[in-house]
Amino acid sequence: MIVYQILAVLVVFYWVPMLFLHLAGLPKVPRLKKVLSPLADEPLVSVIVAGKEEEASIAKTLETLLAQQYGRLEIIAVNDRSEDATGERMEDVKRKWEEEHSGGELVEAHVGTEFETRQSTKSSVSSGAVTRFEVVHIETLPDGWLGKNHALYEGYLQARGDYILFTDADVRFSPFALRSAMAFFQELKLDHLTVSPFLVANRFWLRAFVQFFLYSLCLLKWPWKPNDDRQHKQGFGIGAFNFLTRSAYEGVGTHRAIAMRPDDDLMLGMKIKQARLKQRMGISPELLQVEWYPSVGDAMRGLEKNLFAGLNYSLWMVLVATVGQVVFFFLPFLALFLPGWEGWLFLVSVVCNIAIYLLYTRKMTSYSGLEVVALPLTVLLFLFIFLRSTYLTLRRGGIYWRGTFYSLKELKKEQTR
Repeated sequence: MIVYQILAVLVVFYWVPMLFLHLAGLPKVPRLKKVLSPLADEPLVSVIVAGKEEEASIAKTLETLLAQQYGRLEIIAVNDRSEDATGERMEDVKRKWEEEHSGGELVEAHVGTEFETRQSTKSSVSSGAVTRFEVVHIETLPDGWLGKNHALYEGYLQARGDYILFTDADVRFSPFALRSAMAFFQELKLDHLTVSPFLVANRFWLRAFVQFFLYSLCLLKWPWKPNDDRQHKQGFGIGAFNFLTRSAYEGVGTHRAIAMRPDDDLMLGMKIKQARLKQRMGISPELLQVEWYPSVGDAMRGLEKNLFAGLNYSLWMVLVATVGQVVFFFLPFLALFLPGWEGWLFLVSVVCNIAIYLLYTRKMTSYSGLEVVALPLTVLLFLFIFLRSTYLTLRRGGIYWRGTFYSLKELKKEQTR
Protein backbone atom coordinates (compact mmCIF):
# COMPACT_ATOMS: atom_id res chain seq x y z
CA MET A 1 0.00 0.00 0.00
CA ILE A 2 2.90 2.35 0.67
CA VAL A 3 3.83 2.05 -3.01
CA TYR A 4 0.37 3.30 -4.05
CA GLN A 5 0.63 6.17 -1.60
CA ILE A 6 3.99 7.27 -2.99
CA LEU A 7 2.72 6.95 -6.57
CA ALA A 8 -0.48 8.86 -5.76
CA VAL A 9 1.49 11.78 -4.35
CA LEU A 10 3.98 11.70 -7.21
CA VAL A 11 1.27 11.64 -9.87
CA VAL A 12 -0.88 14.39 -8.39
CA PHE A 13 2.19 16.59 -7.97
CA TYR A 14 2.72 16.20 -11.72
CA TRP A 15 -0.83 16.74 -12.96
CA VAL A 16 -2.02 19.65 -10.83
CA PRO A 17 0.89 22.00 -11.71
CA MET A 18 0.68 20.79 -15.33
CA LEU A 19 -2.97 21.86 -15.54
CA PHE A 20 -2.25 25.38 -14.31
CA LEU A 21 0.83 25.59 -16.52
CA HIS A 22 -1.12 24.77 -19.67
CA LEU A 23 -4.07 26.95 -18.69
CA ALA A 24 -1.61 29.86 -18.53
CA GLY A 25 0.49 28.88 -21.56
CA LEU A 26 -1.97 27.80 -24.22
CA PRO A 27 -3.54 31.29 -24.68
CA LYS A 28 -0.08 32.41 -25.84
CA VAL A 29 -0.47 30.23 -28.95
CA PRO A 30 -2.28 32.51 -31.43
CA ARG A 31 -5.09 31.49 -33.73
CA LEU A 32 -4.39 33.04 -37.14
CA LYS A 33 -7.11 35.37 -38.38
CA LYS A 34 -8.40 35.17 -41.91
CA VAL A 35 -7.25 38.22 -43.91
CA LEU A 36 -9.56 38.97 -46.84
CA SER A 37 -8.08 42.21 -48.17
CA PRO A 38 -4.85 42.31 -50.20
CA LEU A 39 -1.73 43.28 -48.25
CA ALA A 40 0.21 46.45 -49.00
CA ASP A 41 3.27 44.26 -49.63
CA GLU A 42 2.91 40.73 -50.96
CA PRO A 43 6.46 39.57 -51.75
CA LEU A 44 7.17 36.49 -53.84
CA VAL A 45 6.65 33.27 -51.89
CA SER A 46 8.08 29.96 -53.11
CA VAL A 47 5.84 27.06 -52.07
CA ILE A 48 7.69 23.75 -52.10
CA VAL A 49 5.67 20.56 -51.83
CA ALA A 50 7.28 17.13 -52.08
CA GLY A 51 5.49 13.84 -52.61
CA LYS A 52 6.29 10.16 -52.93
CA GLU A 53 3.42 7.80 -53.74
CA GLU A 54 0.88 10.59 -53.19
CA GLU A 55 -1.27 10.14 -56.29
CA ALA A 56 -4.49 10.20 -54.25
CA SER A 57 -3.92 13.62 -52.69
CA ILE A 58 -1.34 15.67 -54.58
CA ALA A 59 -3.65 17.11 -57.26
CA LYS A 60 -6.09 18.50 -54.71
CA THR A 61 -3.25 20.00 -52.70
CA LEU A 62 -1.82 21.75 -55.75
CA GLU A 63 -5.27 23.00 -56.78
CA THR A 64 -5.84 24.60 -53.36
CA LEU A 65 -2.42 26.24 -53.65
CA LEU A 66 -3.28 27.56 -57.10
CA ALA A 67 -6.47 29.01 -55.63
CA GLN A 68 -4.55 31.19 -53.16
CA GLN A 69 -5.69 34.81 -52.90
CA TYR A 70 -2.16 36.16 -52.74
CA GLY A 71 -0.33 38.54 -55.05
CA ARG A 72 2.88 36.74 -56.01
CA LEU A 73 3.39 33.02 -55.72
CA GLU A 74 5.46 30.28 -57.31
CA ILE A 75 4.80 26.59 -56.80
CA ILE A 76 7.51 23.94 -56.98
CA ALA A 77 6.16 20.39 -56.85
CA VAL A 78 8.80 17.70 -56.32
CA ASN A 79 8.09 14.11 -57.33
CA ASP A 80 10.42 12.04 -55.17
CA ARG A 81 11.02 8.75 -57.01
CA SER A 82 7.33 7.83 -56.98
CA GLU A 83 6.38 4.49 -58.48
CA ASP A 84 2.70 5.41 -58.76
CA ALA A 85 1.08 8.25 -60.72
CA THR A 86 2.21 11.08 -58.43
CA GLY A 87 4.42 12.63 -61.11
CA GLU A 88 1.68 12.38 -63.72
CA ARG A 89 -0.82 14.07 -61.39
CA MET A 90 1.62 16.93 -60.84
CA GLU A 91 2.15 17.33 -64.57
CA ASP A 92 -1.61 17.22 -65.22
CA VAL A 93 -2.23 20.10 -62.83
CA LYS A 94 0.65 22.07 -64.29
CA ARG A 95 -0.61 21.53 -67.81
CA LYS A 96 -4.09 22.79 -66.93
CA TRP A 97 -2.58 25.82 -65.25
CA GLU A 98 -0.44 26.59 -68.29
CA GLU A 99 -3.53 26.39 -70.49
CA GLU A 100 -5.74 28.52 -68.27
CA HIS A 101 -3.56 30.61 -65.94
CA SER A 102 -4.77 33.78 -67.53
CA GLY A 103 -8.39 32.81 -66.89
CA GLY A 104 -10.94 34.09 -64.44
CA GLU A 105 -10.55 35.15 -60.88
CA LEU A 106 -11.00 32.76 -57.99
CA VAL A 107 -13.44 33.78 -55.28
CA GLU A 108 -14.43 32.11 -52.06
CA ALA A 109 -17.69 30.23 -51.96
CA HIS A 110 -19.71 30.99 -48.84
CA VAL A 111 -21.38 27.60 -48.80
CA GLY A 112 -20.21 24.25 -47.48
CA THR A 113 -16.82 24.10 -45.84
CA GLU A 114 -14.18 26.78 -45.43
CA PHE A 115 -12.16 25.02 -48.11
CA GLU A 116 -14.63 25.14 -50.98
CA THR A 117 -13.93 27.54 -53.80
CA ARG A 118 -15.58 28.36 -57.08
CA GLN A 119 -14.32 30.10 -60.17
CA SER A 120 -15.81 32.48 -62.68
CA THR A 121 -14.40 30.40 -65.55
CA LYS A 122 -14.45 26.68 -66.24
CA SER A 123 -11.22 25.61 -64.51
CA SER A 124 -10.44 25.24 -60.80
CA VAL A 125 -6.69 25.59 -61.28
CA SER A 126 -6.40 29.01 -62.88
CA SER A 127 -4.83 31.78 -60.82
CA GLY A 128 -3.24 34.99 -61.96
CA ALA A 129 -1.40 35.15 -58.63
CA VAL A 130 0.83 32.18 -59.54
CA THR A 131 3.73 33.49 -61.55
CA ARG A 132 5.52 30.16 -62.00
CA PHE A 133 4.74 26.47 -61.61
CA GLU A 134 7.54 23.92 -61.82
CA VAL A 135 7.52 20.14 -61.45
CA VAL A 136 10.81 18.52 -60.46
CA HIS A 137 11.26 14.78 -60.90
CA ILE A 138 13.87 13.04 -58.75
CA GLU A 139 15.07 9.66 -60.02
CA THR A 140 17.79 8.74 -57.50
CA LEU A 141 18.55 9.43 -53.84
CA PRO A 142 22.12 10.47 -52.95
CA ASP A 143 23.88 8.88 -49.99
CA GLY A 144 23.44 10.66 -46.69
CA TRP A 145 19.91 11.89 -47.35
CA LEU A 146 16.39 10.88 -46.36
CA GLY A 147 14.12 11.10 -49.38
CA LYS A 148 11.75 13.83 -48.22
CA ASN A 149 14.56 16.02 -46.91
CA HIS A 150 16.43 15.72 -50.19
CA ALA A 151 13.27 16.46 -52.20
CA LEU A 152 12.55 19.63 -50.22
CA TYR A 153 16.15 20.73 -50.63
CA GLU A 154 15.99 20.16 -54.39
CA GLY A 155 12.83 22.25 -54.46
CA TYR A 156 14.63 25.04 -52.62
CA LEU A 157 17.37 25.02 -55.27
CA GLN A 158 14.69 25.94 -57.82
CA ALA A 159 13.06 28.62 -55.64
CA ARG A 160 13.32 32.32 -56.42
CA GLY A 161 11.35 33.85 -53.56
CA ASP A 162 12.72 35.55 -50.47
CA TYR A 163 10.08 33.62 -48.52
CA ILE A 164 9.72 29.84 -48.59
CA LEU A 165 6.82 27.66 -47.53
CA PHE A 166 7.53 23.96 -47.08
CA THR A 167 4.37 21.90 -47.04
CA ASP A 168 3.15 18.33 -47.44
CA ALA A 169 1.37 16.64 -50.31
CA ASP A 170 -1.89 16.08 -48.39
CA VAL A 171 -2.64 19.60 -47.10
CA ARG A 172 -5.78 21.50 -48.08
CA PHE A 173 -5.41 25.29 -48.04
CA SER A 174 -8.18 27.81 -47.64
CA PRO A 175 -7.92 30.48 -50.39
CA PHE A 176 -6.76 33.02 -47.79
CA ALA A 177 -4.27 30.80 -45.95
CA LEU A 178 -1.07 32.29 -47.38
CA ARG A 179 -2.26 35.90 -47.23
CA SER A 180 -3.30 35.44 -43.59
CA ALA A 181 0.04 33.85 -42.70
CA MET A 182 2.01 36.60 -44.44
CA ALA A 183 0.01 39.31 -42.64
CA PHE A 184 0.84 37.68 -39.29
CA PHE A 185 4.47 37.17 -40.38
CA GLN A 186 4.93 40.81 -41.39
CA GLU A 187 3.15 42.23 -38.36
CA LEU A 188 5.52 40.48 -35.94
CA LYS A 189 8.60 40.70 -38.20
CA LEU A 190 9.19 36.96 -38.00
CA ASP A 191 11.88 34.70 -39.38
CA HIS A 192 9.78 31.53 -39.11
CA LEU A 193 6.11 30.68 -38.69
CA THR A 194 4.77 27.17 -38.27
CA VAL A 195 1.04 26.49 -38.14
CA SER A 196 -0.87 23.53 -36.75
CA PRO A 197 -3.66 22.50 -39.13
CA PHE A 198 -6.98 20.87 -38.40
CA LEU A 199 -6.38 17.12 -38.52
CA VAL A 200 -9.31 15.44 -40.25
CA ALA A 201 -10.25 12.06 -38.77
CA ASN A 202 -13.56 10.52 -39.79
CA ARG A 203 -13.58 7.52 -37.45
CA PHE A 204 -13.94 7.50 -33.66
CA TRP A 205 -10.82 5.51 -32.83
CA LEU A 206 -8.71 7.43 -35.31
CA ARG A 207 -9.91 10.74 -33.80
CA ALA A 208 -9.20 9.41 -30.32
CA PHE A 209 -5.68 8.41 -31.28
CA VAL A 210 -4.88 11.58 -33.24
CA GLN A 211 -6.11 13.79 -30.41
CA PHE A 212 -4.12 11.85 -27.83
CA PHE A 213 -0.99 12.00 -29.98
CA LEU A 214 -1.28 15.79 -30.33
CA TYR A 215 -2.07 16.17 -26.67
CA SER A 216 0.86 14.06 -25.47
CA LEU A 217 3.20 15.86 -27.90
CA CYS A 218 2.09 19.21 -26.46
CA LEU A 219 2.72 17.93 -22.93
CA LEU A 220 6.27 17.05 -23.99
CA LYS A 221 6.94 20.11 -26.16
CA TRP A 222 4.92 23.03 -24.85
CA PRO A 223 3.52 24.81 -27.93
CA TRP A 224 3.84 28.30 -26.47
CA LYS A 225 7.57 28.00 -25.84
CA PRO A 226 8.58 28.85 -29.46
CA ASN A 227 6.68 32.11 -29.00
CA ASP A 228 8.87 33.14 -26.08
CA ASP A 229 11.63 35.30 -27.54
CA ARG A 230 13.62 35.04 -24.29
CA GLN A 231 14.42 31.34 -24.73
CA HIS A 232 16.36 29.77 -27.59
CA LYS A 233 16.27 26.03 -26.91
CA GLN A 234 12.73 24.84 -27.57
CA GLY A 235 11.54 25.39 -31.12
CA PHE A 236 8.78 23.84 -33.17
CA GLY A 237 8.12 22.94 -36.79
CA ILE A 238 5.15 21.25 -38.48
CA GLY A 239 5.48 19.68 -41.90
CA ALA A 240 2.12 20.97 -43.11
CA PHE A 241 3.24 24.60 -42.80
CA ASN A 242 6.87 25.59 -42.27
CA PHE A 243 7.04 29.21 -43.51
CA LEU A 244 10.32 31.09 -43.25
CA THR A 245 12.58 33.63 -44.89
CA ARG A 246 15.19 32.42 -47.32
CA SER A 247 17.90 34.04 -45.19
CA ALA A 248 16.73 32.13 -42.09
CA TYR A 249 16.65 28.83 -43.98
CA GLU A 250 20.09 29.31 -45.43
CA GLY A 251 21.41 30.61 -42.12
CA VAL A 252 20.62 27.34 -40.32
CA GLY A 253 22.21 25.25 -43.06
CA THR A 254 19.09 24.32 -45.11
CA HIS A 255 17.94 20.70 -45.11
CA ARG A 256 21.58 19.70 -45.46
CA ALA A 257 21.89 20.28 -41.71
CA ILE A 258 19.10 17.77 -41.01
CA ALA A 259 19.59 15.49 -43.99
CA MET A 260 19.03 12.22 -42.06
CA ARG A 261 16.35 13.36 -39.60
CA PRO A 262 12.97 11.61 -39.98
CA ASP A 263 11.51 14.44 -37.86
CA ASP A 264 12.85 17.06 -40.28
CA ASP A 265 9.95 19.47 -39.77
CA LEU A 266 10.42 19.61 -36.02
CA MET A 267 14.20 19.80 -36.31
CA LEU A 268 14.01 22.69 -38.76
CA GLY A 269 12.03 24.60 -36.16
CA MET A 270 14.57 23.66 -33.49
CA LYS A 271 17.45 24.91 -35.66
CA ILE A 272 15.67 28.22 -36.23
CA LYS A 273 15.08 28.75 -32.52
CA GLN A 274 18.61 27.76 -31.56
CA ALA A 275 19.93 30.29 -34.08
CA ARG A 276 18.13 32.98 -32.01
CA LEU A 277 15.78 33.84 -34.85
CA LYS A 278 12.23 35.00 -34.25
CA GLN A 279 9.76 32.16 -34.38
CA ARG A 280 6.05 31.71 -33.79
CA MET A 281 3.80 28.69 -33.63
CA GLY A 282 0.16 29.31 -34.46
CA ILE A 283 -3.08 27.38 -34.85
CA SER A 284 -5.36 27.64 -37.86
CA PRO A 285 -8.13 25.02 -38.18
CA GLU A 286 -10.01 27.42 -40.49
CA LEU A 287 -7.13 27.89 -42.93
CA LEU A 288 -5.45 24.47 -43.12
CA GLN A 289 -6.72 20.90 -43.15
CA VAL A 290 -4.83 17.61 -43.26
CA GLU A 291 -6.05 14.04 -43.27
CA TRP A 292 -3.02 12.90 -41.31
CA TYR A 293 -3.73 9.18 -41.63
CA PRO A 294 -6.83 7.47 -43.03
CA SER A 295 -6.86 4.75 -40.34
CA VAL A 296 -5.28 3.74 -37.04
CA GLY A 297 -3.33 1.05 -38.90
CA ASP A 298 -1.85 3.65 -41.23
CA ALA A 299 -0.96 5.78 -38.22
CA MET A 300 0.85 2.84 -36.65
CA ARG A 301 2.89 2.24 -39.78
CA GLY A 302 3.51 5.93 -40.38
CA LEU A 303 4.84 6.57 -36.89
CA GLU A 304 7.26 3.64 -36.96
CA LYS A 305 9.95 5.89 -38.40
CA ASN A 306 9.45 8.82 -36.00
CA LEU A 307 8.87 7.76 -32.42
CA PHE A 308 12.22 6.09 -31.69
CA ALA A 309 13.96 8.87 -33.62
CA GLY A 310 12.25 11.43 -31.38
CA LEU A 311 14.19 9.99 -28.44
CA ASN A 312 17.48 10.06 -30.38
CA TYR A 313 17.47 6.25 -30.65
CA SER A 314 18.25 5.98 -26.92
CA LEU A 315 17.04 2.84 -25.11
CA TRP A 316 17.44 4.65 -21.81
CA MET A 317 15.03 7.33 -23.00
CA VAL A 318 12.65 4.61 -24.22
CA LEU A 319 12.61 3.12 -20.72
CA VAL A 320 11.96 6.50 -19.10
CA ALA A 321 9.18 7.32 -21.58
CA THR A 322 7.53 3.92 -21.11
CA VAL A 323 7.51 4.17 -17.32
CA GLY A 324 6.22 7.73 -17.57
CA GLN A 325 3.31 6.71 -19.82
CA VAL A 326 2.32 3.85 -17.52
CA VAL A 327 2.67 5.70 -14.21
CA PHE A 328 1.36 9.15 -15.10
CA PHE A 329 -1.15 8.41 -17.85
CA PHE A 330 -2.52 4.89 -17.38
CA LEU A 331 -2.15 4.03 -13.68
CA PRO A 332 -4.42 6.84 -12.36
CA PHE A 333 -7.39 5.41 -14.29
CA LEU A 334 -6.82 2.00 -12.69
CA ALA A 335 -6.24 3.33 -9.18
CA LEU A 336 -8.81 6.11 -8.83
CA PHE A 337 -11.27 3.78 -7.07
CA LEU A 338 -8.79 2.81 -4.35
CA PRO A 339 -10.16 3.41 -0.84
CA GLY A 340 -8.74 6.22 1.25
CA TRP A 341 -6.92 9.40 0.31
CA GLU A 342 -4.79 7.67 -2.37
CA GLY A 343 -7.90 7.11 -4.47
CA TRP A 344 -8.84 10.77 -4.13
CA LEU A 345 -5.39 11.86 -5.27
CA PHE A 346 -5.60 9.59 -8.31
CA LEU A 347 -9.07 10.99 -9.04
CA VAL A 348 -7.70 14.55 -8.96
CA SER A 349 -4.94 13.44 -11.35
CA VAL A 350 -7.47 11.95 -13.77
CA VAL A 351 -9.57 15.12 -13.68
CA CYS A 352 -6.51 17.26 -14.44
CA ASN A 353 -5.48 14.90 -17.24
CA ILE A 354 -8.94 15.06 -18.84
CA ALA A 355 -9.11 18.84 -18.41
CA ILE A 356 -5.83 19.37 -20.30
CA TYR A 357 -6.92 16.91 -23.01
CA LEU A 358 -10.17 18.82 -23.56
CA LEU A 359 -8.31 22.13 -23.45
CA TYR A 360 -6.18 21.09 -26.43
CA THR A 361 -9.06 19.41 -28.27
CA ARG A 362 -11.15 22.58 -28.13
CA LYS A 363 -8.20 24.82 -29.02
CA MET A 364 -6.78 22.83 -31.93
CA THR A 365 -9.80 21.05 -33.44
CA SER A 366 -13.52 21.46 -33.97
CA TYR A 367 -14.31 18.12 -32.32
CA SER A 368 -16.43 17.91 -29.19
CA GLY A 369 -13.88 15.99 -27.15
CA LEU A 370 -16.16 12.98 -26.65
CA GLU A 371 -13.16 10.81 -27.57
CA VAL A 372 -11.79 11.48 -24.09
CA VAL A 373 -13.75 8.42 -22.90
CA ALA A 374 -11.20 6.29 -24.77
CA LEU A 375 -8.23 7.97 -23.09
CA PRO A 376 -6.94 4.96 -21.07
CA LEU A 377 -7.04 2.74 -24.16
CA THR A 378 -5.40 5.31 -26.42
CA VAL A 379 -2.58 5.53 -23.87
CA LEU A 380 -2.00 1.79 -24.29
CA LEU A 381 -2.32 2.04 -28.07
CA PHE A 382 0.25 4.81 -28.23
CA LEU A 383 2.57 2.88 -25.93
CA PHE A 384 2.25 -0.20 -28.16
CA ILE A 385 3.10 1.84 -31.28
CA PHE A 386 6.01 3.48 -29.49
CA LEU A 387 7.52 0.16 -28.34
CA ARG A 388 6.81 -1.39 -31.73
CA SER A 389 8.69 1.45 -33.40
CA THR A 390 11.68 0.82 -31.15
CA TYR A 391 11.59 -2.94 -31.66
CA LEU A 392 11.27 -2.79 -35.44
CA THR A 393 14.04 -0.21 -35.78
CA LEU A 394 16.40 -2.34 -33.71
CA ARG A 395 15.43 -5.63 -35.39
CA ARG A 396 15.81 -4.22 -38.89
CA GLY A 397 18.87 -2.18 -38.03
CA GLY A 398 17.15 0.95 -39.34
CA ILE A 399 13.86 2.27 -40.73
CA TYR A 400 11.87 1.88 -43.92
CA TRP A 401 10.35 5.11 -45.16
CA ARG A 402 8.40 5.30 -48.39
CA GLY A 403 10.07 2.14 -49.70
CA THR A 404 13.65 3.20 -48.88
CA PHE A 405 15.75 1.66 -46.10
CA TYR A 406 17.94 3.88 -43.89
CA SER A 407 20.38 2.16 -41.55
CA LEU A 408 20.46 2.92 -37.84
CA LYS A 409 24.16 3.70 -38.18
CA GLU A 410 23.40 6.46 -40.68
CA LEU A 411 20.54 7.80 -38.58
CA LYS A 412 22.58 7.89 -35.37
CA LYS A 413 25.39 9.67 -37.15
CA GLU A 414 22.98 12.56 -37.73
CA GLN A 415 22.45 12.89 -33.97
CA THR A 416 26.11 13.77 -33.45
CA ARG A 417 26.27 16.47 -36.13
